[in-house]
Amino acid sequence: MAILVLKKVKKSFGTGHKQVDALKETDFIAEKGEIIAVIGPSGSGKSTFLTIAGGLQNPSSGEIIINKQNLSELNEKKRSKIRLKEIGFILQASNLVPFLTVEKHMKLLDNVKKDNMTKKELEKLYEDLGISDLRKKYPADLSGGERQRVAIAKALYSKPSIILADEPTASLDSDRAYEVMELLKKETKNNNTTTIVVTHDIRLIDYCDKVYKMTDGVLRLEDNLNAKEMKSS
Repeated sequence: MAILVLKKVKKSFGTGHKQVDALKETDFIAEKGEIIAVIGPSGSGKSTFLTIAGGLQNPSSGEIIINKQNLSELNEKKRSKIRLKEIGFILQASNLVPFLTVEKHMKLLDNVKKDNMTKKELEKLYEDLGISDLRKKYPADLSGGERQRVAIAKALYSKPSIILADEPTASLDSDRAYEVMELLKKETKNNNTTTIVVTHDIRLIDYCDKVYKMTDGVLRLEDNLNAKEMKSS
């Protein structure tokens, strides 16, 4: 079942001869239970695609449909509610509140959204991410990798329908990066959610059901052979 659909979506900046098409006209479908990689170099349009897919910025044209709800037909207040309910964001900047401890970040989510993880599920998530001993610490007390893992916990805690991850392993060493991808894959399959991972790290594609390549604002689905060639090159 399709959970995220983009229909003829395009994003341009500027006008006239200064216009830049950051995302050229794109059709895209993500099904429940899929983990999808979007691979491409810096500046190729990956992050633009991700923020548009998550309703963080509006497209210049086209439609974005999340769980059968057309974002283009809704005002910002309703779009915000859908983002809160349906989407967990893992962004390059961890987006943690500096004056809140790790555990208070989770309590803040409890104040704005119901049906989050149980206490037992959260304890297991902390354990899986290796951050159980960090819960009383503030973001300034954490390393870059620790902040990234806390951001991942925060995204998963709300049990979203869609997880949108922008370079989720960028601050992690190889072993921890693989552990995080294993966790994202497990969460995706066990909860029948959908995860889209935007990255330039082709080592991660082994964990994904589909691989898309972004080049100069053009998104193209790679077949299995091409995906293997990308990894071996």
